[in-house]
Amino acid sequence: MRHLIARIRTFVRESNEIFACHEVPKSRVFLLDQTRKQLRQLSLTQSLLFEQALTCAEIGINRAACVIAWTAFMDFFEHKIVETGLPKLHTLKPDWRKYGSVEALREHVPEFQLIDAAEQIGLISKNEKKALHGLLAKRNECAHPSDYEPSSNETIGYLAELLNRLSALSERRLV
Repeated sequence: MRHLIARIRTFVRESNEIFACHEVPKSRVFLLDQTRKQLRQLSLTQSLLFEQALTCAEIGINRAACVIAWTAFMDFFEHKIVETGLPKLHTLKPDWRKYGSVEALREHVPEFQLIDAAEQIGLISKNEKKALHGLLAKRNECAHPSDYEPSSNETIGYLAELLNRLSALSERRLV
């Protein structure tokens, strides 16, 4: 099975390179190899999820790509909050003291509220909070039945924004 997937990826990559030469704007054919290099900074779980999202984007399953990419981002985000800001979070939200692990936060705290809390503890700015709320809304639109179908360009933009925000957060520490 892995051999078949590898052959399909090779075919897709090579065909994209050929078609890119014949497209009017060459940038319309997006090769995701550069994006895959960014995944090295992630945990194995996060990397695998982003890899699945990129594969979905490559073959045009755009809604699934957005949902899976958001899942990978939130896994990173939740770990970042627990690793860098859990004591401060518990001080600001005493009712959340019973949530001392990533799993407990994930199970009991809605993502929207967790993003709000990240701003309150100083992990993200107000503008970043608003942007993450927007990305969450886009994920929700993709995850639930609707007429919305993101284009390939929108999907690639969504994935790129999540990876860029993840990179920005990766070096951030609370003071």
